[in-house]
Amino acid sequence: MPIGSNVIFFENLPSTNSHASNMLRTSEVPEGTIIRASFQSAGRGQTGNSWESEPDKNLLISIILYPVMINPEDQFLISMTVSLGISDFLLRHISDVRIKWPNDIYVNDDKIAGILIENSLMDNSIINSIAGIGLNINQLRFTSDAPNPVSLRIIKGKEYNLDECLTELSDSINTRYIQLLEGETGEIRNDYISKLYRLNEWNEFSDVKSRFIARILTVKEDGLLKLECKDNTIKEYSFKEVDFIP
Repeated sequence: MPIGSNVIFFENLPSTNSHASNMLRTSEVPEGTIIRASFQSAGRGQTGNSWESEPDKNLLISIILYPVMINPEDQFLISMTVSLGISDFLLRHISDVRIKWPNDIYVNDDKIAGILIENSLMDNSIINSIAGIGLNINQLRFTSDAPNPVSLRIIKGKEYNLDECLTELSDSINTRYIQLLEGETGEIRNDYISKLYRLNEWNEFSDVKSRFIARILTVKEDGLLKLECKDNTIKEYSFKEVDFIP
């Protein structure tokens, strides 16, 4: 079933990802089903971060997938695929869309979307994947302490139809997911790396030991970020082991 063929809408949910997870525990859910909420009272981002969104302003969705063809060690491909689908949608409307490793979506230096991928594994296989997406569409004012949020409306100065945006977004992610299903993993990886925020640009980073200047060389197949430092040493990091310094 193509992504977005089945959309289940709620005015208010604690979290679309949590609702999708509960559904998968109690029923058979068609692949590509989207759980959509106008408002999330406990929306979740990466590593427990919250996601701010006014009611009826943005797209808050979770997509249920069954990427059983992907080995657990390659599960970062799912994150790449969804990130590229969102980027493809945004590039229909704006330019300079980048993916900040691992899967925040940026326009220039501002964050327009966040992704939370939750994979369920059994017997060394991925049995299902929930792709949670928060995409800022029409919100004009952000009140949380997030440093750099932006929306399509702020960028373009016009209001967007959320239903039409969801249809476009679903189509874009579905196209990328078909690539994944058909084994075009090399193209997915290459496209993802080419869209990385600050790729090959010298930038300040920090880890648990120090601050340092480095540049992004690539992202490895397992999702590790590979950096080259000014002294030509190479460092590799998992998510949350290193931070960009603005």
